[in-house]
Amino acid sequence: MAFFEARNIHKRFGSSVVLEKIDLDFEQGQISGIMGPNGAGKTTCFNVLTGRYAPNRGTMTFEGRDITGLSPQRIARMGISRSFQIMNLFDDSAVIENIMIALPEFRDMRSNMIRPVFRDKMLEAEAMEILSQVGLQDVAWEPSKSLSYGQRRALEIGVALAAKPRIVFLDEPTQGLGAEATRQLSTLIKQLRERYTIVLIEHDMRFLFELADKISVIHWGQVIAEGTPSELQSNSWVQRSALGEIA
Repeated sequence: MAFFEARNIHKRFGSSVVLEKIDLDFEQGQISGIMGPNGAGKTTCFNVLTGRYAPNRGTMTFEGRDITGLSPQRIARMGISRSFQIMNLFDDSAVIENIMIALPEFRDMRSNMIRPVFRDKMLEAEAMEILSQVGLQDVAWEPSKSLSYGQRRALEIGVALAAKPRIVFLDEPTQGLGAEATRQLSTLIKQLRERYTIVLIEHDMRFLFELADKISVIHWGQVIAEGTPSELQSNSWVQRSALGEIA
């Protein structure tokens, strides 16, 4: 059994079928990719896998446990975290405070209105360790709004890591990044794979092909191809797309 499995996933909104018979496997310690054209159902698939939407049919398991239909909060507590296409940061707060707010210990402590949790040295040290993972330790006390766009993307990943996940879902992490910031993000994700299982939705196919151990191609709400980057080079859909030139 794979680390994370989705079987026969269907999702519809009214009369519109968005996902149909989706089967996906994500192995522990690997980087898995999901790609496809706009409107193919990739983000809806991510939303189902991470609990934002319940599937109309099908099952999902994580480490052998059935997580089908669980709330995003329960899924997150089981060790599944995600980022979003549109960043959701506290711009007027310090970089480190964005991380501290996402720590499970912060949620446990905030009910104690007497204790100043933002001055808690244990939380501060834990948040600083996460910032070091994403290369932001030197700007820990800067306001988040002062960061470059690439640094903000790294901070968003740090917020996802603060939940102490076993598997991290990253939704279009290169969106809006220039060439240099994309290279830096690639280096970061390669480093993070030593600690986390990572799943990427990505429109930058060159970026995805350089990182992923396995890629699933979603089109018309279905998985139409799957394999290693080298295996996908011979796929007819890939060859007709812009990826054919990259391959």
